[in-house]
Amino acid sequence: MRRIALAVAISLLVTGSALATETVVSTHAVLGEFARVIGGDAIDVVTIIPSGFCPAHYDLAPSDLAAVMNASLVLYSGFEPWMETLLDATESEGAVLQLPGSWSTPTAAVGKVEAIRDALADRFPESAGTFAANAEAYIEDLRSLERSLLEQAEAAEVSSTAVICIEWQLDFVSWLGFEVAATYGIPEGLSLRDLVQLADVGRSADVMLIIDNLQSGVGFGAKLAQEIGALHIVLSNFPGAMPGTATVLDLFTANAEALLTAIEPIE
Repeated sequence: MRRIALAVAISLLVTGSALATETVVSTHAVLGEFARVIGGDAIDVVTIIPSGFCPAHYDLAPSDLAAVMNASLVLYSGFEPWMETLLDATESEGAVLQLPGSWSTPTAAVGKVEAIRDALADRFPESAGTFAANAEAYIEDLRSLERSLLEQAEAAEVSSTAVICIEWQLDFVSWLGFEVAATYGIPEGLSLRDLVQLADVGRSADVMLIIDNLQSGVGFGAKLAQEIGALHIVLSNFPGAMPGTATVLDLFTANAEALLTAIEPIE
């Protein structure tokens, strides 16, 4: 039924759609930022999912269908439940690049940047030199930030702090060096029994922080933190969803600052 609805919507859009021969469509803001920074003025970038939304719960709009249909390159992660149906229904003639896995650390982000650089160079070879230079500068910014944040985490001795975190922030929290006592999945699928079990782990491990993810819902984490007397920290997976996180670099910085500030000694 959903496939039929998509096809009908597309048929209504075909006649009036303006072709965008050098448009890159990304499903979310992280891949969109990478494409925009690397592509510069050579491409236009359209991002489908607003940063505050959970990708699994996003409802496609007709403008999203038109954008994919006319895209020269489509970038997605693979966790978007509607993506395969969308690509099949639109029958886009553009290239499609799936970029699975985390982008939640500078190192992981570098891998995504390099893959997008290469895809753009393949699609628009006349601008390959520009893409390479832009990517190199951005990667250096990521590496510089990585060194700074890891130095701050080491100085704060985060390895002595036990935490429980949602799975979607595990890569970042582990990368900074925190001791992860346990993780939990999608809050809407968790029960009271899960809460009790995690609370037992939290007390046993003397957990100080419960680390949540904004886009996944934060109610479960807040209850768990209250249950064991821990601090509840909310991070974001996507730039632009929280104050001071306009870019991916800002996002890494803000997420790290939220964690490091939470464990600062009280004077």
